[in-house]
Amino acid sequence: MSVKESSPSRFSAMLKLLARCVLSGILLATPVWLHAQANCADDAPGRQEYQRIVSVGGAITETLYALRQGHRVVATDTTSYFPEAAKKTPKVGYQRTLSTEGILSTRPDLIVASDQAGPPAVIRQLKASGLTFRTLPTASVLAQVIDNIRALSALLCAVQAGEDLVMALQNERNRLPEMGGPSSQKVLFIMQHGSGAPMVAGAATSAASIIRLSGAMNAAEQFEGYKPLTPEALLAAQPDVILTTNMGLEQAGGLEGILALPGVGLTRAGKQKAIISMDSLLLLGFGPRTIEAATALHQHLKASG
Repeated sequence: MSVKESSPSRFSAMLKLLARCVLSGILLATPVWLHAQANCADDAPGRQEYQRIVSVGGAITETLYALRQGHRVVATDTTSYFPEAAKKTPKVGYQRTLSTEGILSTRPDLIVASDQAGPPAVIRQLKASGLTFRTLPTASVLAQVIDNIRALSALLCAVQAGEDLVMALQNERNRLPEMGGPSSQKVLFIMQHGSGAPMVAGAATSAASIIRLSGAMNAAEQFEGYKPLTPEALLAAQPDVILTTNMGLEQAGGLEGILALPGVGLTRAGKQKAIISMDSLLLLGFGPRTIEAATALHQHLKASG
């Protein structure tokens, strides 16, 4: 929506957009969205157009580009490798081990970071620097993805782009049941990072959410969060399919490495070598590609079933 529109025209456009969202079953959940048009008007007090954004968090960066705001991004963290343009941006380090000097050297006028960004001392310094610093929660369900899209689009005066993106996600979500679902398949997500012990994803995790979106069942729904992988837990879960990330598969030593984990070979998934690996940002990022990830997992499960 052009900032040169007259106030009546801008108000009329906002009403039309509101009606469009209501008719589509999309609830406008945040007051930020409702006031965004007024805050972005040419004569709005304190109006700010950010032109140099540092984005910390792969899903946040994906959202900025999906909102067609990538031209404002001057630096990102190492988890931000999609789209290709984001991969080529200057990097300020891993999101949990940032440095104040590294970020300030990019001369940002806005820093947007996930709530996983750290260390805490650096976050405190950045917030005290006088720059605009915004934190977004890490999403693990589709509703939170939509909230983050709306928060970013309001912050950047790109509300129309945000609502278009929300509507596209809603439409993609509505098409998922049309594909039919391997609803009887039990999927166990195993996380293997570095030299630490493998972990499995229970309820209230992003892995559990993407499994449910794909139409399958999480084999470890009986507990919440991540728990260490044990032969007893595997035998109790009896997964039909084991899901992991490409990085986790590599760090485990490939397919044979996953199958060699204690207890895996005794499960239905292990006996059938039903192992699926996907890109970690796509699978667990919960950004604009969330439904794309669920669709891809659904297709993998159909092929494995």
